[in-house]
Amino acid sequence: MNKTELVRLPVGGLTRRHFLGGASAGLFVLGAARNLAWPQNATQSVLSGTEFDLQIGETPVNFTGKSRIGTVVNGQVPAPLLRWREGDTIILRVSNRLPVRSSIHWHGMIVPADMDGVPGLSFEGIPSGGMYAYRFKVNQYGTYWYHAHSRFQEQTGLYGPIVIEPRGGERHRADRDYVVLLSDWTDTDPERLFATLKKQSDYFNFGKRTVGDFFEDARQQGRSETIADRRMWGQMRMNPTDLVDVSGYTYTYLMNGVAPANNWTGLFARGEKVRLRFINGSAMSFFDVRIPGLQLTVVAADGQDVEPVTVDEFRIGTAETYDVIVEPKDDRAYTIFAQSMDRSGYARGTLAPASGMQAEIPPLDPRPLLTMADMGMAHDMSGMKHGGTHVDPRSMDHNSMQGMDHSTTKHESANSGGEVDHAAMGHAGMQHGEAAAVSPRHADTEFGPMVDGRAEQVNARIDDPGVGLRDNGRRVLTYADLHTLGGPIDRREPGREIELHLTGHMERFIWSFNGQKFSQAAPLRFHFGERLRITLVNDSMMTHPIHLHGMWSEVENDKGEFQVRKHTVTVNPAQRVSYGVTADALGRWAYHCHLLYHMEAGMFREVEVAAREAHPGDHE
Repeated sequence: MNKTELVRLPVGGLTRRHFLGGASAGLFVLGAARNLAWPQNATQSVLSGTEFDLQIGETPVNFTGKSRIGTVVNGQVPAPLLRWREGDTIILRVSNRLPVRSSIHWHGMIVPADMDGVPGLSFEGIPSGGMYAYRFKVNQYGTYWYHAHSRFQEQTGLYGPIVIEPRGGERHRADRDYVVLLSDWTDTDPERLFATLKKQSDYFNFGKRTVGDFFEDARQQGRSETIADRRMWGQMRMNPTDLVDVSGYTYTYLMNGVAPANNWTGLFARGEKVRLRFINGSAMSFFDVRIPGLQLTVVAADGQDVEPVTVDEFRIGTAETYDVIVEPKDDRAYTIFAQSMDRSGYARGTLAPASGMQAEIPPLDPRPLLTMADMGMAHDMSGMKHGGTHVDPRSMDHNSMQGMDHSTTKHESANSGGEVDHAAMGHAGMQHGEAAAVSPRHADTEFGPMVDGRAEQVNARIDDPGVGLRDNGRRVLTYADLHTLGGPIDRREPGREIELHLTGHMERFIWSFNGQKFSQAAPLRFHFGERLRITLVNDSMMTHPIHLHGMWSEVENDKGEFQVRKHTVTVNPAQRVSYGVTADALGRWAYHCHLLYHMEAGMFREVEVAAREAHPGDHE
């Protein structure tokens, strides 16, 4: 049965903006976190074992000085930390005390389809007053998390961490082991927030350029260059500061459920190795994470061990996880600083040798600006085509229902042996670090009122840290730095390729794959046992974290070689990313952008994995 260990969090001075109610303060401590002296306030539970009873409900929470109703698990935001062991069979009895249907998805866990927790696909959801028993064998280890997959319940607090102990012990020894769960909280009703985005998608963008910026740019770059730049953005009806949809204007960024002013603290002794398990459990936020004064040795990505790589900073997309090891050499405090991608706010905590200590909080970096290159656009305006007026889609070869499905009879470059010709598809001839420009083909469905832009020049680089992190004087992690130990799970060459474009209409706040919202699109069909390649092309100006349920996504470099295994793949604007997938999980699966409001606005597909004979109408 459950074994619950309670650990306690020191809560610092309170401010009106970042007041934190006791019901929602938390500290997650694992392993040999010893000699801790906790004040008698604010508890957060850690549950371990093989059988768990979780209750979804509502309770008042206070992160900002205003009491709001949060969606809780066992009365807590964030939900309890679940500790499992590789090889065990886990039973989780989840009861729903909400007045509406609910669910829990075990993010990154390879489980049977009926245990995946997506209402309408793998099960019907958990009705109000009902209970659902999840039961599955844990065949992996590492850092994962769980969250609701029902409308906006994740935004209102239904998320929590999972740590799975490897059967043979941790590969990298650490004296302290902490979860660092990043999230975003809003006092605004998510339904109202979503309605606001539908009416005015840039409502929360308070960093738009001003007349003063125009004169400063003209002074530095020249008047004609500045006018030409403004004209191009004006013609596109877009804004180079539009990096995120929801900013720090409405979000309070949390670290383990603690607002910045309250200073979540993890303790250490000088010379110890400290493992930090970073989880981005936010609804809509990317975080750029660093600890001034310490280098970060990344040892795992999305729960999978990687060759250790030491960096100063990393970007963590929504739903991604990274394990890092740090070694504080001095008896002083260090700030864990996680600034939002648009620099509108930050989450913050402290590593310290004693409770109550804190270090200087670094200033936010300058607000980054998107460039024409980020938009997949050449200087002559030929790169990004808008409104469907520049290109005749009838001149292109597409399959709009299956994405751009380049299987052997559909792709002209496929050879007679039935294997995809990677050179003809742009995987060969690209040197690491080059722009690797590719001119993508666009599906017929991308030309219409739901798509306001299509990139005509994209790059396949995975060594690009992304907007706001390039050439910032710090060593920043990229996918090119990550090498999953042991290589790919499946070493077969893909038998076919499915290309999907990440599309949207910014002003209408419509998001989609290939210009089709979920309600308009047929399922993507995978044949059970096949190895295929998925290629994502980002035609939008937003960065998207794409999550495939039930199967691993094995990211390739720009030469088509295996790089890193992930459950969530971040795609920058005007970027082309490919990854191998083995369809070894029968059933119906979700495939979506993990920005919650993008998913709800249509960037979602169903993936159906079935035996080949189950799809007699499919063509090879």
